Amino acid sequence: MTPIRHNGSGGSDNDAVLDAVRDCVLAVGVRRTTLTDVARRAGVSRMTLYRRWPDVRSLVGDLMTREWIAVATGAIPEHRPGVPTRELITEGLVAAVRAFGAHPLFRKILDVDPELLLPYVLDRRGASQEALLELLAGSLREGHADGSVRAAHPGRQARSVLLIVQSFTLSLRTMTDEDDPELTSEAFLGELRDILERTLTP
Repeated sequence: MTPIRHNGSGGSDNDAVLDAVRDCVLAVGVRRTTLTDVARRAGVSRMTLYRRWPDVRSLVGDLMTREWIAVATGAIPEHRPGVPTRELITEGLVAAVRAFGAHPLFRKILDVDPELLLPYVLDRRGASQEALLELLAGSLREGHADGSVRAAHPGRQARSVLLIVQSFTLSLRTMTDEDDPELTSEAFLGELRDILERTLTP
């Protein structure tokens, strides 16, 4: 599949800061995390943080970009000879939804600070969404070329697929009943797989 360019924070120093804010958020949530807490955990001064991040929310925004891109790209299956691109796309997207559901930071934000995600659902696309759209569009073009994906405008198709996957990622737990074998998370992921197959099949 097509590689993506990560526009988020790079370098070990920035990673150490993002690791520190992740630990803080996992411990107490975003609203109770302060730049002082992050600086102490990262072993840097507050002024070092202020030079790059004016507040905790901007720090958390960079953290989410790093984490969400890592989850999505980590779910991409390797190319397998004779396997159509459509199957790889579907497999990767279902795996990504499953991985998000198990991701500690994603679960913590949904539980404690869900309003952080609302702007990316209602108002604008974030850096991680842009990166995922780039990845998806490239993979869809590969599917167009090998004939396994329905021909369509790749940008529009990628956005439509992301809308479907984003809905499952954010709202799956509101629809599941793990006591009913027909309504478990895995049962719904099976439905997602069918939806994507039907959407992408020529």
